[in-house]
Amino acid sequence: MFKLLGIILGLLIVVLAAAWLKLRGPDIPYETLEKKYTDSASRFVDLNGGFRVHYQDVGNSTLPLLVLLHGFGDSYTSWEGWVPSLKEKFHIISLDFPGHGLTRAPEGYQLSGDGLADLVDAFAAQLELPKFAVAGNSMGGGVAWHLAVRHPRRINALILVDAAGFPNEKPPGEIPLAFKILRYRIGRAILRNIDNRPLIDEGLKTDVYDKTLITPAIVDRWAEFQRAPGHRAILMSVDPSAFGGASAAVLHNVNLPTLILHGESDVLIEPASAGKFAAAIPGAKVLIYQHVGHLPQIEIPQRSATDVAEFLEAAR
Repeated sequence: MFKLLGIILGLLIVVLAAAWLKLRGPDIPYETLEKKYTDSASRFVDLNGGFRVHYQDVGNSTLPLLVLLHGFGDSYTSWEGWVPSLKEKFHIISLDFPGHGLTRAPEGYQLSGDGLADLVDAFAAQLELPKFAVAGNSMGGGVAWHLAVRHPRRINALILVDAAGFPNEKPPGEIPLAFKILRYRIGRAILRNIDNRPLIDEGLKTDVYDKTLITPAIVDRWAEFQRAPGHRAILMSVDPSAFGGASAAVLHNVNLPTLILHGESDVLIEPASAGKFAAAIPGAKVLIYQHVGHLPQIEIPQRSATDVAEFLEAAR
C-alpha cells in the first residue's frame, strides 16, 4: 500500500515538475524586446525616480496633440487601429505605463490612478508638450480622468473608453481567470514566474465581443511584454481599488469637452458606468457601441477613431 502511494506521489511530482518547466517563463531582457518591438516612431525619455518611459510619436508636431493611455496589461500597441485614421489630423503620442510595454520602472513600484496621472504630468513637462486631448481605455481611462482632476492645465479634452472609476452595480457576468487568481497571494506569486499566455488568451477573449479578433500574435506580444524584467512583479501587486474613486463630487469640476465611449457587451466594466461619468461631468457626450466589449479601439478601430476625430474637431 505504502509502496503504491509512493509511486503515485512520485508520478505526481514528476507531472508537476514537467508542468512547471513547461509554464515557467524567465524574464526577457529589455534589449531583446526593444530590438523586436521598436520602430522609427519609438522614443524613450528618462524621468525622475528611475523611470525610462517608452512612447510612440506619430504625425506632424504642428497638429493638435492627442495622448493615448492603454489599459492594464496592455501597451502602446492597443492603439494601432486608431493611428492610421487619426495621424493626418493629429499629432499622436501613445505611451507605455510602468510595468507595461517597454517602459522601465524602479523595483517596488505600485500602480495607481493618482500615481500614473502624476507620471503623465511629469512626462508632459519633460517633453514640454502643449495642451493636449487625452484618451484612455480601462485603467488608462481611470488615469485620464485622474489627470483631468489633478492636472487640468495639461489637457483640453477628455476621452474615456470603457474607463475604470465607478464600481459595478452587480458582479461581472464573466471574470477572466487571471483576475480571479490575482485575488490570492499564492496566485500572484505563481503568476510572477510563469509564461501567462494561456491566461492572457482567455482574458482577452473575455474582454471582446468577437473572440476571433484575439490572434496568437496579439497574445504573444502581451506575454512577451509582461516578461520584461520587473513587469510581472508590478502587475501582480496591483490593487484594483487604486483606480476607483470616481464620484460626482470628484468629477464635477472637470470643465473639459468630454467624450465617453463604451461597449454594450463589456463584461468587466458595465455600460452603466458610462452614464455615471456623463452625469458627473458637465456636458459630457456618450456613445454606446452594440456588439462591442471592453476594447473598442481594437474591436471597431475605424468607427471609434472616426467618432473621436469628429468630437475633437467639433470641440476645437
